[in-house]
Amino acid sequence: MNKVLLACVFMLFPAQAWALVPPDFQEPDSNFKSEIEAGLQLNSGNNETRNFNARAYLSYDTATTKQEGTFKAYYAADGSKSTAEKYDVYLQTNYKLNRGYVFGRGELTWDQFGSFTRIYTLSSGYGFDLIKNRTTNLSLEVGPGYRYDLPNESNTDLDLDANQDVILRSAAKYTIKLQEYTSLNADITAETGKSNNTLTLDMSYKNTFIQDWAFKIGFYVKYTSDVPEDSQKTDTVTTFNLLYTFQ
Repeated sequence: MNKVLLACVFMLFPAQAWALVPPDFQEPDSNFKSEIEAGLQLNSGNNETRNFNARAYLSYDTATTKQEGTFKAYYAADGSKSTAEKYDVYLQTNYKLNRGYVFGRGELTWDQFGSFTRIYTLSSGYGFDLIKNRTTNLSLEVGPGYRYDLPNESNTDLDLDANQDVILRSAAKYTIKLQEYTSLNADITAETGKSNNTLTLDMSYKNTFIQDWAFKIGFYVKYTSDVPEDSQKTDTVTTFNLLYTFQ
């Protein structure tokens, strides 16, 4: 009997000792989650261009509150001349209720070459999960807010003043787990005001190939109904990034 037990222990011990990630391994529960991603492209020779984009996401989720923060940076240059430089910061706090949550949100955008070089938005309201299960989550938000827009004066000879507007913000946030290692995320936000209206789609596809590493394709499009002269109403950004998640 002792020999049988020793043989079983000998057979089991090496498998546990050498396994880097056991088949039934699960990450310990944590209230904290963060993601860091970046993409870089350099061209030389006949075409001297370079572009860079990065994103950092932090969240802290407890039984009563949830805090989220996102920072995005975009940069592009043709030779020694910059052609794009943009920074976005989003901060949101949710206070959970028995059904749904109330939120406060702040958004800041600095865009050196955009139709609006400065956009500051403050909003609050109510949100709830329309769908929430193991693979799919759809939440809706609505509430009033305030928006400050500073037009890019380089696009016109006019001396444009900043727009200050009371807005109604509505948003839908959709996440679905397509397979064990792939997921799709889509956020749609509409801001309606007296002087301007915007519609934004922020969509991404993520494929995890090593435990905490993933390849991510992002697509961002924003439509603004009223822009300065010689500016485009629609802006789009497509990214191909490596993403690292830790918690």
